[in-house]
Amino acid sequence: MGPHVHDPRSGEILESHISWYHNVMSLLRNWYFIQASPIVPRARKIQLDDDLMGELIRFVSSHEVGHTLGLRHNYGSSSTVPVEKLRDKPWVEANGHTPSIMDYARFNYVAQPEDGITAKGIFPRIGDYDKWAIEWGYRWMPEFKTAEEERTYMNQWIIKSLRQNNRLLFGTEQDHNDPRFQNEDLGDNAMKAGAYGIKNLKRIVPNLMEWTKAANEDYSNAGGMYREVVNQFTRYVGHVIKNIGGITTTPKAIEEQGSVTAFVPKVRQKEAMAFLQQHVMATPTWLIDKKLASVTRADYINGIASVQQAVVGNLISESTFNKLLQFEAAEGNNAYTVSEMMTDLRKGIWKELYSRQPVDMYRRNQQQMHAERLIAFIKPAPAAPGGRSFGPVISAKNSDMLSIAKGQTRTLAAEIHAALPAVKDPTTRLHLKDVLERLEDALKKD
Repeated sequence: MGPHVHDPRSGEILESHISWYHNVMSLLRNWYFIQASPIVPRARKIQLDDDLMGELIRFVSSHEVGHTLGLRHNYGSSSTVPVEKLRDKPWVEANGHTPSIMDYARFNYVAQPEDGITAKGIFPRIGDYDKWAIEWGYRWMPEFKTAEEERTYMNQWIIKSLRQNNRLLFGTEQDHNDPRFQNEDLGDNAMKAGAYGIKNLKRIVPNLMEWTKAANEDYSNAGGMYREVVNQFTRYVGHVIKNIGGITTTPKAIEEQGSVTAFVPKVRQKEAMAFLQQHVMATPTWLIDKKLASVTRADYINGIASVQQAVVGNLISESTFNKLLQFEAAEGNNAYTVSEMMTDLRKGIWKELYSRQPVDMYRRNQQQMHAERLIAFIKPAPAAPGGRSFGPVISAKNSDMLSIAKGQTRTLAAEIHAALPAVKDPTTRLHLKDVLERLEDALKKD
């Protein structure tokens, strides 16, 4: 980390330093292995060469120097890069995969082996935004006699610069609703970037035993890297989830035209839901490696469940419902409504009800998560004493949220009831009967 102490009256930096944690090299090794090993052979080992580790440390130290000079994290920088440019060897090697070293955009995980991209297009670097921000903060302008004169010029400079070059975008690390402003993400489309990232993770899992082996060691390295794979997969899914109910915020001076806030378009939100149905609701069987589990105890059952739980928990929540209701109020038929989102989610998770096919263990777990989340929404647990909410959040009981959740619960119960007579698999029948009883019980009046 690179903190600094500054004079609040003038902004003058009085003292700065960079602190290094004892395990930074392990962190860097894990990042590089997980995000680069499918395309960079020298990343396919548990003990990286000294010259490579030196390059990795240089990238981190450059980021921290930025902090000592007063720069914040710029989580929005990578969102200005079209995903397909991240696979364009000449372009990405010339421009880098993000315009700012202050972004949390570690390595170019979108690049595929066939792209032939070298380190120039994989490593972060000091970019357009960083040079521009330093010039804005440190350029000497003796032509101005007062601070107000300089401020007026600087404001116009920002407006003109952003109009001419969108790579100078700044995205705060504090906006949890804007899908452009996320850490560990790449590109202008999380669904496309995540799909490429998952393709690379699928290349890693079958090779974990070979790429992590070390003489006179056990299989701990392989087990640890498997957990890193699951964590990276979870990040890709998290980047996508934020598009559903997403609200973008682009700060503007009063001299600029256009809206400051906007809802993520319905087509983009539907694209996010389709991604989740393909990569999460459909069991990610590529994470199941029984040989690896036999020597590392890699817990792929709970690993898969944790990702699926994150999806269900994020989508069936007052926060997501609230934002979608705002979208519907503002855009009407052009909005991705709560009802439509919930119907898409239900159909993706319970698709066996329509085909009358047996439900495997992973799908049963996910279906139970969905049912229990609906039940918890209808009959929430008592709030902890002393809890408070901040901000204008619509209560579930004073809006359409509760009625929609109950409607989805009734529909699901009816679909299970209709499917049961045709279901022959004994375990699937027991599962469906159990879930049906839970749903019907939740719908009963106290």
